[in-house]
Amino acid sequence: MIDSILSLIAPHHCCGCGFEGTLLCDNCKYNIVSEPLATCVACGKNLAGIAGLCGSCRTPYERAWCVAPRHDHLRQLINDYKFANTRAAYRPLAALIHAQLPELPANTKIVPIPTISAHIRERGYDHTLLIARRLSKLRHLPLETSLRRATTTMQRGAGRRTRTEQAKKAFQCATSLDPKAIYILVDDVITTGATVKYAAKTLLDAGASTVWVASISRQPLDS
Repeated sequence: MIDSILSLIAPHHCCGCGFEGTLLCDNCKYNIVSEPLATCVACGKNLAGIAGLCGSCRTPYERAWCVAPRHDHLRQLINDYKFANTRAAYRPLAALIHAQLPELPANTKIVPIPTISAHIRERGYDHTLLIARRLSKLRHLPLETSLRRATTTMQRGAGRRTRTEQAKKAFQCATSLDPKAIYILVDDVITTGATVKYAAKTLLDAGASTVWVASISRQPLDS
């Protein structure tokens, strides 16, 4: 409701072409999803394997999808969403993941990577939860929110080693999970891959047997 009122007062413009009335027009959305990421989600090397992972990476998740590299108008859309309080961007961002994912089994559950409380207070919303909740509605699949933050450390601005050490202790699961379900982790940006790696490991430790990953973008650490 609030987003609808604000769009009347100050109409959104497409972050790609400037078209008035939307944050991402259909043409710019097509330009993003028509060229899917051709590198391994975990390591960034050219994709030689299947399911979004190269043949060399050993990850706790079995499959992964990533919409595109974080650049051009996708970068602008994500930045506006996370750093300029453009709350309505969760809808086109969820739609990008929705367009990228194949048909998912009926026993799939959508799991947002939990956001630290400081970022939620700063933005006024949990950016990953909004995307995951919207995706669950688009896919008619349940939202699973038992994955929680166990620490308050920030990955942004940290080096690779620090990110890995922080991610190892970052998560906990509030309940035991169903080993018959498929849990698909949803994140906005994968950088080193440490966050999704240890979030997936936490889900497995809590009883899950199958974890997949879906991310909107990938950005190398030095970008």
